[in-house]
Amino acid sequence: MNWKVAGDCAIGTSHQNQEIPCQDYGRYLIFNDVIIVGAVADGAGSAKYSDIGAKLAVETVLKCFSDIHESPQNEEESEEGFSQPLSQEEAEKLFTKIVKIAIGKLHNQADEGGYSVNDLACTLLVFVATPDWVAAMQIGDGFIVMRSHDSEYKLLFQPDKGEFVNETTFITSTNAVKDIPVKVISEKQEFICVSTDGLEKVAIRLSDWEPFSPFFKPLEEYLHESVDPKEDKYLTEFLNSERLNSRTDDDKTLLLCLFDRE
Repeated sequence: MNWKVAGDCAIGTSHQNQEIPCQDYGRYLIFNDVIIVGAVADGAGSAKYSDIGAKLAVETVLKCFSDIHESPQNEEESEEGFSQPLSQEEAEKLFTKIVKIAIGKLHNQADEGGYSVNDLACTLLVFVATPDWVAAMQIGDGFIVMRSHDSEYKLLFQPDKGEFVNETTFITSTNAVKDIPVKVISEKQEFICVSTDGLEKVAIRLSDWEPFSPFFKPLEEYLHESVDPKEDKYLTEFLNSERLNSRTDDDKTLLLCLFDRE
């Protein structure tokens, strides 16, 4: 029994046409085949160095979890602690701590580069999971969709949409650390999908914010059938397909996780 994971980013056609780099970034780590940590960020289109910001935010989050795994500071951060679901309070405390560290890294990067930290603006979606529970947070838009045993796909957070088009909260926003949306799901998880907002319109029904099952089911089936998702090109080809690009011209990121209990 272990996690099967596939993840990839694809530059949007609008960015290709404008010769702008991909502003999405996503990565994951697995500890002892049981604990998985994933993070995805989407750089703000209006921010000059948001591609750097997105990568730095994600890498900082994963470094924090790696440090926690190697040198836990307290019981809830230990491997034994992660074997039990975090409480809501513990999860909020943990994610707030990590986000503050990421913000500090962004400020250091801006100081070294001689520009504003807002030039590194990005969203940030993070989760830590075991086969039995998930804790997750989200700053900004994008989505985290999960399916627990014998259940339907569930959207964890409604994407943060501001008053105006393309407006959302970024990790560099003044209110980013205040009331970070955090959830703990104490159920056996089968499937987790994390994505930036480039896929919202094809994966989520915007009328009621319900996941569109025909989008997620083939992706879950792909993970079931794939022998080694890290080696095949299915996800890369899917994200760069003409069919998908005809419906969204934004950068696209998918991080797919399946716990194989067989």
